[in-house]
Amino acid sequence: MPVEFLGIGGTHDGSETTHRSGPSFDKQYTLRLARAHQEYGWDRVLFAYGSGAPDPAQAAAYVASRVEDLQILLAHRPNVSYPTFALKTFATLDQISDGRLTVHFITGGTDHEQQREGDFLTKDERYSRTREYIQIVKKGWTSHTPFDHEGEHYRFNDFVSDVFPAQRPRPRVSFGGSSPAAYRAGGAEADIFCLWGEPLAQTAEQIESVKRAAKDAGREDVPRIQVAFRPIIAPTEELAWEKAYRTLSLIKARRQNGTIVRGNHPGHAPENTGSQRLIAIAEQGERFDRALWTPTAAATGGAGNSNALVGTPETVAQALLDYYDLGVEILSARGYDLLDDAIDFGRHVIPLVREEVAKREAAEEERRRAATPPGARSAGLSAV
Repeated sequence: MPVEFLGIGGTHDGSETTHRSGPSFDKQYTLRLARAHQEYGWDRVLFAYGSGAPDPAQAAAYVASRVEDLQILLAHRPNVSYPTFALKTFATLDQISDGRLTVHFITGGTDHEQQREGDFLTKDERYSRTREYIQIVKKGWTSHTPFDHEGEHYRFNDFVSDVFPAQRPRPRVSFGGSSPAAYRAGGAEADIFCLWGEPLAQTAEQIESVKRAAKDAGREDVPRIQVAFRPIIAPTEELAWEKAYRTLSLIKARRQNGTIVRGNHPGHAPENTGSQRLIAIAEQGERFDRALWTPTAAATGGAGNSNALVGTPETVAQALLDYYDLGVEILSARGYDLLDDAIDFGRHVIPLVREEVAKREAAEEERRRAATPPGARSAGLSAV
């Protein structure tokens, strides 16, 4: 089973610990960060979506036209554009990037954030809309003849696109969530299902929920699994933990003075199941398994990708391999100093994980060969 690494396609140098030093779309920094990911062994970067943030599709196109061999994961909220328009945007970006695009569809975890851009549907209605939206996008990417659509949320007649993705039959679709509604929608429609970093036992449970949902939807395959973490690494365990507590202090300071750029509103319980799960796990304890650390999630109110992996590169690499052994194929990681942490993680952690994965794949291949009767192996060779 191959392993892939997803980083962040940030458009400025701000984070939960640091004020940004320039505009929200800093072209030079955006390009520098993407090139660092490319140089240090990452497979793709995420261009995230926020109601007031720069348009991620434009930022992704800017990077794709200047950085070769780096895959693009574009986040998109269905409420911001009609699916027939969006599918053309995605197809055009896939052409610009020569087939390097994956689209991550965001249903929306909080009413407050969705309503900033005029979306007043309930959460269940949003999941229904996202599933219908994805179905339309998939069909528009592959249909060369006009088609009509009349669904719960969208209606149109005689649509056909004149721009198609470079990938055949289409780009991959990514989806995330931790609620039964998310499992149903993503299990039915996603090529990749994304989870936030939780303890191994809970992650295994979620993976099984996604598999069941895919089976219930009539699929013969299952989505690939992605899990996201905030790595905090240093040359020694002692230095790593000093860095972790220093990071936590900076997060708390920004949150207390109201300048934190990511996080659920203080005093308000999060609405989305994923954040609720992160907070519940943090209440159970600070450390889990080999290196998982929860105070960073608690300090942000369970905001998004916020559980950390703390330790030396060797410790963090082994922790990631524990998730790989559960069936996680895509490892998402984002530090608090976006550029320097991307370089350090790419230089010191990614090679360790890839080396161990190669050993596992070689051992698995050897087991398969040993389990195959000699006659069957000979027949297979003669048939080639």
